[in-house]
Amino acid sequence: MRLSRSFLPTLKENPAEAQITSHRLMLRAGMIRQTSAGIYAWLPAGLRVLENIANIVREEQDAAGAQEVLMPTMQSAELWKRSGRYDDYGPEMLRIRDRHERDMLFGPTNEEMITDIFGQVVKSYKELPQVLYQIQWKFRDEVRPRFGVMRGREFYMKDGYSFDLDTASAVDTYRRMMLAYLRTFQRLGVRAIPMRADTGPIGGELSHEFLILAPTGESGVFFDSALEDQDWLAENVDINDRASLEQFFTRMTSFYAATDEMHDTAAWAEVPAARQREGRGIEVGHIFNFGRKYTQSMDIAVSGPDGAPLYPEMGSYGIGVSRLVAAIIEASHDENGIIWPESVAPFKAVIINLKNGDAQCDALCEQLYAAASRAVLYDDRAERAGAKFADADLMGHPWQLIVGPRGAKEGKVEVKNRRTGERTEETLEGALALIAKLQG
Repeated sequence: MRLSRSFLPTLKENPAEAQITSHRLMLRAGMIRQTSAGIYAWLPAGLRVLENIANIVREEQDAAGAQEVLMPTMQSAELWKRSGRYDDYGPEMLRIRDRHERDMLFGPTNEEMITDIFGQVVKSYKELPQVLYQIQWKFRDEVRPRFGVMRGREFYMKDGYSFDLDTASAVDTYRRMMLAYLRTFQRLGVRAIPMRADTGPIGGELSHEFLILAPTGESGVFFDSALEDQDWLAENVDINDRASLEQFFTRMTSFYAATDEMHDTAAWAEVPAARQREGRGIEVGHIFNFGRKYTQSMDIAVSGPDGAPLYPEMGSYGIGVSRLVAAIIEASHDENGIIWPESVAPFKAVIINLKNGDAQCDALCEQLYAAASRAVLYDDRAERAGAKFADADLMGHPWQLIVGPRGAKEGKVEVKNRRTGERTEETLEGALALIAKLQG
C-alpha cells in the first residue's frame, strides 16, 4: 500500500479526550475514530491488527479441536428467561423491543444461545465432547466507558463453550484450552500470565484469568518470574491424552501467580525472592468451568450411556480481541509511538523514500515495493524526512527500510529495527530477502 493513497489519518498532537497511552496512540496512529461514547470505528490500520489477532486466536482454537460458529448479535430475551439471567444481568444489557413487541437484546455474552443451539443438534452422549467458539461483536452498556477500546461499550471478542460428558472430561477440555491460550498469547508476542480467579457462587477451582503486564493495568499482580521463561509453543503435550494434559497443567500451576484479590502471602513467601515479580496487569482472557449451570437451567440434556437424560458439563473461554489491541500497546510502546510485535503489526515494514523525485531513490523504492505484498507500506509522500520518520515510529512498523540519495547511488538500503533501534546497511538483495522473510 502506498501511504500517499491510504486512509491512515495520523495526528501530531495528543487528543484531549484520551486518558491512557493506548487510546492516545490508537487515535494518533489513525487506527480508530470514536462515533459515540464507548463506540469506535476501526480504520484500515486498526482493522488489520484486529484481524491479525483474530486469525492467531482462530488457528490455536482450531488446533485444540474447537469448531468455529457465528451467532447473531441480537438475541431473544426468552433464552435468557429460560436460564433465569434476564432479570439478574443488570443495566449493562441493552434491551430492545422489536416491531412485533417481542423482547430482544444485544448480546453481552452467549451462554444461553450456544446451549440452545447445542440442544437442537446433539442428542446422544456419543456425540460428546463438543467445543464451539465464535469471534463476534458484543455490547455492554457501561455506565462510564473510558480508556478507548480498553473499556468500550462495543467490543470484539472470542467466546468459546465446551460440552462434556462428565467432570473428568470437562477438566481435560479446560486444560486443553489453557494450553491453547498460552500458545495464543505467546504467538501474539506478549506474555499473558495465567492467574487463578474466583469462581463466584458457582464454586469449584477451575477459573483462570490471563493478564498482560502494563503499568496502567487495573489489577495488582504477583507472580513467579519462571512463568515468563516458559516456551509454551515448544511444550510437548498430547492434547488427546489425559495423563499428558494433567502433567502439563500440574507443572503450569506449580508457579505462583495471583491478582491482589487472590493473593496468598504465605504461598508468596515460598517463592524465591529473586523470582518474585509484582506489578499491574490488564485482563485479556478468562477461562471458566461452570458445570451444569446452563444445561440444567435450560433443560438441555442428551441420552446417557444407560438411556437416561444426562446434562453435559460446560465451560466458557473468552479472549478480548479488541481489548488485546490496546493491551499490547500499553505493554509495548515508547515515547515515539507503538512498538508492534511482528505477528500482529498492521504492516510488518515500511519503505521510506527520503527524497521523492530523485530518480535513483524512486527507482530503488519501486524495486522494493514491487517485491512487497500488502504487509509492507510504502511512504511515498512528498513530506520532509523528519515527518516520515516520526510517522513510522508512531505507527510502530517493526522494520523500516530507508532509502536516501547517497545510499541509492550505491544500491544500499538502511534497515532499522523499531524495537531495538538497531540500524544496519543492506544491499538491495539483502533488503529484498528481508521483505521475503517478513512475508513468508
